[in-house]
Amino acid sequence: MTAGAVERSPRATLATLRRDPRDLWPEHARKLYDFLVGLYGEDDVLPTLAASWIAHQRSVNTQRAYARGFRIFEEFAREHCTHPMAVKFPLADTFRLYLETTPTWVRVKGGRRGEMVRAGKPYSDASRANALSAASSFFSYLDVVSDEPLKNPFDAVARPYLDPDYSPTVGYTEEEWVTLVVTARDHHRVAAYRKRAYALLLLLYTCCLRIDSLLNARVEDLGYDKGHRVLLLEKMKGGGRKKKPIPPVAWDALQDYLGGRTEGWLFQTATGGQLDEPAVWRLLQALAKRAGLPPRGPHGTKGDAITHALAKKDARPDKIQRWADHKDSRTTQRYNRRKELLDDSPGYSVGADLAGALQGGEG
Repeated sequence: MTAGAVERSPRATLATLRRDPRDLWPEHARKLYDFLVGLYGEDDVLPTLAASWIAHQRSVNTQRAYARGFRIFEEFAREHCTHPMAVKFPLADTFRLYLETTPTWVRVKGGRRGEMVRAGKPYSDASRANALSAASSFFSYLDVVSDEPLKNPFDAVARPYLDPDYSPTVGYTEEEWVTLVVTARDHHRVAAYRKRAYALLLLLYTCCLRIDSLLNARVEDLGYDKGHRVLLLEKMKGGGRKKKPIPPVAWDALQDYLGGRTEGWLFQTATGGQLDEPAVWRLLQALAKRAGLPPRGPHGTKGDAITHALAKKDARPDKIQRWADHKDSRTTQRYNRRKELLDDSPGYSVGADLAGALQGGEG
């Protein structure tokens, strides 16, 4: 038999397909696996099951959030000398109280690189809800893959109430957004990165994008369709693909930044690597400080874009809902309510009358 015949034989073909399933895990699943193996070893089933559970989530954002929440739960279980998979309801309910009172990890100022201490504020409502949801989702996954029914110890654990009309993220007005974008274009401290910062802000804002979706895009995802310059996104929240039309102002800025580059990450580091969220967070903090604006991260950009679009005289909520990739119209309208809670506060009228009365009294 010739060498070519051996290579084409069914047995040889099957041999080449025997890959470790872990090779297909997404980034956050692999990282959680490595973290847990370092604690429990490869013989424990926890690392594999936890990573498989993360890989089971469709959204990259959910994978990241659940992996972060699970680490908090695992640390709690370990501190209470209990294997995470052996947690029962009494300890699960104690985890809720632990999240409400335990200081969070913060970096030590002036300490060694990576040195951390529990000295921060207790977990926020959103972080507590995420950690409890992650732990509950993990046990639900165990029930699916187990040969015997498994009761979820978090089923009866109370979750914190999250007011849908509240957001801790600082919002910018349209005028403040212009100031921020001009600062990125003309006054960014590092002149070599001005084009990148300017194009990134314009795409985030005018395409109503999540930062993780934009950072996962590549130059090869740019295209043309029915008269529009478009960006093909493949990792939308909840999965799926979508073409986003790019307005001319953002397209021109992007082409100026790319400078003829035709491949690689759309937004990359100086060495050609993928730009990450911490880098964008630091960028926006620096730009806000330079522009004299309140500090904020990249996650408020999409909310600002939606709020500003809804405020236009010819605004069509249904079109804005599709632009924002919201499945439910109530999600889109929530941005209106948040703004109205501030703009329409009766406190302004009451305060103005009080101020007038006080000035009159001084006279």
